[in-house]
Amino acid sequence: MRLLALETATEACSVALWLDGDVVERFAIAPRQHAELTLPWAGELLAEAGIARSQLDAIAVGRGPGAFTGVRLAIALAQGMALALDRPVVPVSTLLALATRAPGGGDDGPVLAAIDARMGEVYAAAFARRDGAWRALDAERVSPPGDVELPADPAGHGWHGVGTGFAAVDGALRQRLGARLATVADDALPHAADVARLGAEAFAKGEAVAPERVEPAYLRNNVALTLVQQQALKGR
Repeated sequence: MRLLALETATEACSVALWLDGDVVERFAIAPRQHAELTLPWAGELLAEAGIARSQLDAIAVGRGPGAFTGVRLAIALAQGMALALDRPVVPVSTLLALATRAPGGGDDGPVLAAIDARMGEVYAAAFARRDGAWRALDAERVSPPGDVELPADPAGHGWHGVGTGFAAVDGALRQRLGARLATVADDALPHAADVARLGAEAFAKGEAVAPERVEPAYLRNNVALTLVQQQALKGR
């Protein structure tokens, strides 16, 4: 199987190519450069692998949540390529891709993935890996760190915290969950390589969709704070 994956929902920009189980990636922390880097990187990866775009089976994309412009860019590029090639798209949760960065790839306990959503909030969702498959333990949401709750873990493991949401708002989420966290990686960012792996699994299960059916996960309707909201946040 040959699959191209895009992930631009955070300050990190990455593109990956999955070739029958092998994956290569371009990755950089490059705020405001996603539009300049994504397509050239995709072309480079295909050229280095000796693969034509027409030989791809699908396009995988990190569908958010994350920065509005970054999510919108990745979705638009994935849809454009897929439509041009008459190929399906495999949408992958950016939070799930981030969760795979946890110790043991999720086999060492449940994972809370959290991304700094700015404006005093975080995007967050909990996941667990059982019998080699990931499952969501709750719904993706955007909220202040103080409103994030951990669902019950039937196996009784310690939790692994992954993502910039644990450093947001002066580390409020990390402080709130305290001893329930076995490990925290508050500098972890989602990677297209993980989107590719998850996308390949989803494609094998028949979960690819037509390009026009891909839905971004913005979670937040407001993309900017009013002056009143900004002042209220500073006063907290």
